Amino acid sequence: MSEASAPEFAPTEPAFHVAAEGPRDIGIVVVGDSLVAGVGDPKGQGWVTRVIGRSQIPGAVLRAYNLGIEGDSSGDVLHRWEAEATPRWRTVSEKRLVISVGTNDVVQGISLARQRLNLANILDDCTGRGIATFVVGPPPPADLRLREQVKVVADAQLDVCDRRLVPYVDTFTPLVGHEQWESDVASGDGIHPGSAGYGLMAWLVLHHGWDRWLEATPVA
Repeated sequence: MSEASAPEFAPTEPAFHVAAEGPRDIGIVVVGDSLVAGVGDPKGQGWVTRVIGRSQIPGAVLRAYNLGIEGDSSGDVLHRWEAEATPRWRTVSEKRLVISVGTNDVVQGISLARQRLNLANILDDCTGRGIATFVVGPPPPADLRLREQVKVVADAQLDVCDRRLVPYVDTFTPLVGHEQWESDVASGDGIHPGSAGYGLMAWLVLHHGWDRWLEATPVA
């Protein structure tokens, strides 16, 4: 069966549920590329640390692990997420996986069909294991040709997530033409922003479903 004709299984609803009683011990593993790792941020925070730092969960223990690797594509994440996340969930009662990739798929010439399947396989596997998932889409790079291709990836990711009722944060659309983002990403290497840009990404995550997914109260 070809990539283009391979079906994407879409479960009707996620199997993950937060326990109604008992202490909450939450393990959040964030997998993805250099944007997850925060490359280019002189403060060394990126968007992940900013989001975790502003998440307040009364009565819960929150353990967060940033596993972003520069150059990673959706295929790389597909092949490594389970081996790297499982040991970090050994003692937790809630297993949560955040995925953020896309730009490297375009740079490496990975077909859109393969990208969709890679993300779908991760999400479906997590659903079957009772792991809650959350996807953060790629932001717009400075190069206009690359930007057009990343937009296609972002739209495809949204569709894959919508079919599975998985929360998806579109960082692309709100940041296109945003003066602060455009200036920040253009002053770097064209892909990675500085502190201001990562702050914008963090804001988008925090205000587009993060608290509902985590059942947390964002810190102002």
